[in-house]
Amino acid sequence: METLFYFRTPSPVGALFLAASTKGLVRLEFEARVQNLNPKTTQLQESRKILAPYLDQLKEYFAGHRREFSIPLDLRGTDFQLQCWRALLHIPYGETRSYRDLARAIGHPNAFRAVGMSNNRNPIAIVVPCHRVIAADGSLCGYGGGLDIKRKLLDLEQASVRPCLPLGIGA
Repeated sequence: METLFYFRTPSPVGALFLAASTKGLVRLEFEARVQNLNPKTTQLQESRKILAPYLDQLKEYFAGHRREFSIPLDLRGTDFQLQCWRALLHIPYGETRSYRDLARAIGHPNAFRAVGMSNNRNPIAIVVPCHRVIAADGSLCGYGGGLDIKRKLLDLEQASVRPCLPLGIGA
């Protein structure tokens, strides 16, 4: 039986549930949408101390001081899901991509619906930034935490990104 260490914490976008194995973060979910863990194969042990590095980086992110996470991840899913989730990690802070863009990035240009379903199953919100995926027309769509939270996360990142104008512009 595997032991996962967990901790629940408040955040600017609501309560979060974090769980980590000895390899890295396994879950970062919105408290209202925590996916069940198999009690026959997994036991949970609360530990703020073990989750402290993850909590510290989340706090820095919400304060606008962290653009990239450097915590270890223990992603678990099908090969296709892992491809999708790894592609999410390459979307730069403050930017968005469409489901079609992600499908192309993983070499399955017509699989944008399957990419959407993989995003829906992403067990590590925020750190694996599925909130940065939008509809092809630029509108917000689908997010496990709800569209209000998706908007808050995108707004947080946009507020932290300072425009870099070429020399001579505005001078």
